[in-house]
Amino acid sequence: MTRLPFFFVVLLLLLIAATRTTAEIKSLTISDDSRPMILFEKFGFTQSGHVSVSVSSVSVVSSSSVPIPDPSRLGFFLMSEESLLQVVLEIQQNPNFCVLDSNYVLHLFTFHDLSPPPGSKYEHLYPVVSPNEYSLFFVNCVPETKVSMKVRTEMYNLDPSGSKDYLPAGSTRLPGLYFFFSLGYLAFLGLWGYACFVNKRVVHRIHVLMAALLLMKALNLICAAEDKHYVKVTGTPHGWDVLFYIFQFIRVVLLFTVIVLIGTGWSFLKPFLQEKEKNVLMVVVPLQVLANIASIVIGETGPFIKDWVTWNQIFLLVDIVCCCAILFPIVWSIRSLRETSKTDGKAARNLAKLTLFRQFYIVVIGYLYFTRIVVFALKTIAAYKYQWVSNAAEEIASLAFYMLMFYMFRPVEKNEYFVLDDEEEEAAELALKEDDFEL
Repeated sequence: MTRLPFFFVVLLLLLIAATRTTAEIKSLTISDDSRPMILFEKFGFTQSGHVSVSVSSVSVVSSSSVPIPDPSRLGFFLMSEESLLQVVLEIQQNPNFCVLDSNYVLHLFTFHDLSPPPGSKYEHLYPVVSPNEYSLFFVNCVPETKVSMKVRTEMYNLDPSGSKDYLPAGSTRLPGLYFFFSLGYLAFLGLWGYACFVNKRVVHRIHVLMAALLLMKALNLICAAEDKHYVKVTGTPHGWDVLFYIFQFIRVVLLFTVIVLIGTGWSFLKPFLQEKEKNVLMVVVPLQVLANIASIVIGETGPFIKDWVTWNQIFLLVDIVCCCAILFPIVWSIRSLRETSKTDGKAARNLAKLTLFRQFYIVVIGYLYFTRIVVFALKTIAAYKYQWVSNAAEEIASLAFYMLMFYMFRPVEKNEYFVLDDEEEEAAELALKEDDFEL
């Protein structure tokens, strides 16, 4: 038996919190792994939940003086987040504690149950009698050993008709949710196309990019709905995950690009980008490529791989850098307009532009804060059966952001960029003097 290091337990806590509950049928291969505990996946079970675990091609290699490790010290179990805290206390109190001895976990099987070599195989289906959200772990309580095996996991709930539902209890509504919002974005795209057609004389290139953004968002949601539907019914996405990642990549890159270009005033205020604004795009776009690669690795592998935490850290770091970078062009535009207002004598027009950019800055900040902080908080505090609420909140916030951004920079004959009212000129000059538009 061996004691799990406390920092490793803390790492497991973070892993469980970060693991996405989008389980499906998984076939995994573990090769020469010496980790004392491996987290496979997390799943929300109802009263009719089941978990099936199959292992084959098992080998345990010991580098210590003990040639044959005790097979009862290696095995699989389920553990809820509430139980994890109790297990941490047990580890702190007993230096030789093995998690398989804990009364706070649901034991599945150990290597003692495997058929003798060369078979080394075991498969069993377990009903989950206590509905909750559980994490599936493999633990190795034999020091200085490396484990190799093939693992197949299958977790599902039975719906009222007796069919298998491979989505966790908190995600089973996601197919309908994503499809509903995809219809909303398609309708939004139709209205945007109509607005551009009616005001085609003032349509700029940025408006075409904004239309492409709406199209990619709608296609991304359609693929997400189909992906979740096939996982729910069959346990596998049937290729829809590939389309989902493709449209997600295009959509995210387009979103950050549109925000940067609007923030610089490109095609509204000027037909070109300055060098520093080009540099922002040169930073944001490659970082978004890296972020999407990390997202694919996180979504398609799972926490059982050794570098899963590293990919999570890369994704988080890149996302923070991009969110900060897209704010700089908006700030630069506000400062530039502020300086221009002191010399060009067009107070009313400059006041309208400054007000618009400041509102856009606040909207972007609110969107980033809600989707990064508030949505994460909802995922953390919501009961496992209501995890879909955080997805709904994120989509509602995104739709609200898109509507505000598109309304503010819509193609109209006379919009805030080109307002010039001589009667309001004096009032605008006074407002510019009183309000310095500092952020």
